[in-house]
Amino acid sequence: MLFEIASATLEPQPLIDHVRRDESGAVALFSGVVRNNNLGRRVLYLEYDAYPEMAEKLMRQIAEEIMRRWPAVSDIAVQHRIGRLEIGETSLLVAVSAPHRKEAFEACHALVDRFKEVVPIWKKEVWEDGEEWIEGEAVTRE
Repeated sequence: MLFEIASATLEPQPLIDHVRRDESGAVALFSGVVRNNNLGRRVLYLEYDAYPEMAEKLMRQIAEEIMRRWPAVSDIAVQHRIGRLEIGETSLLVAVSAPHRKEAFEACHALVDRFKEVVPIWKKEVWEDGEEWIEGEAVTRE
């Protein structure tokens, strides 16, 4: 498993390589990307801050929860970037390997949702006429 808070640009291939196993026929990758709008406002850029030691500890706990829920999961890697991110840059990468795509997709989705709920990473949105620290949003599943 790999968990990292990083200030450098995130690249997906190292995470894919980290989790890929010969027994795993699937690697699900989630890439969270800075978008140019939110709540009707034009976003100029984002700033992320974190408590790295606590964030990485909670990332590991979440991954352990996911692996208990989906025991077929082979490995998990998670990186989140901090600092100023421009539109189109990657803020979050999650890679999950499993023997089959169903488990890989489900585990990856659940991990991202849980990450947004509990990991201490803060996001400031900067737009043309102001800025605001934004809470992470959990996704409600139907």
